[in-house]
Amino acid sequence: MKNSLAKLIEDVRKSFESSPFFLHIGFEIIEFREGNVLLKLPIRNQLLNANDSLHGGVHATMLDLVLGMCIRSTTKTRCTTISLNINYLAPSTEGDVYATGEILKQGYRIVTVEGEMKDENGNILAKGLGTYKLIRD
Repeated sequence: MKNSLAKLIEDVRKSFESSPFFLHIGFEIIEFREGNVLLKLPIRNQLLNANDSLHGGVHATMLDLVLGMCIRSTTKTRCTTISLNINYLAPSTEGDVYATGEILKQGYRIVTVEGEMKDENGNILAKGLGTYKLIRD
């Protein structure tokens, strides 16, 4: 059973890593274990806004992704975002950014999860709180 769980988690990880959007933005999965996901994004010029800082949409995308990944790694079930609230706390202009997520409350169909984005020095850039619907067959 342990091997089948590990294979399931690995299959979920591969589904994210092979996503065209995931590859287009440039995300990298550093850690992907049950309930523990660490996502990395190197800042590139194409991701900067008119102020030469990481675009807020990239923050939202990264947080939405890591929160969904956290849910999938735990539930092994697909999910979709119901709502996502982002608090932008600091700009970032270069280097790598990281995101993690944590489930706060899980029901049969609805999961509430929070995430955090930091720069490579550990400075908090953004926090997110999301509600997701589990897609059960």
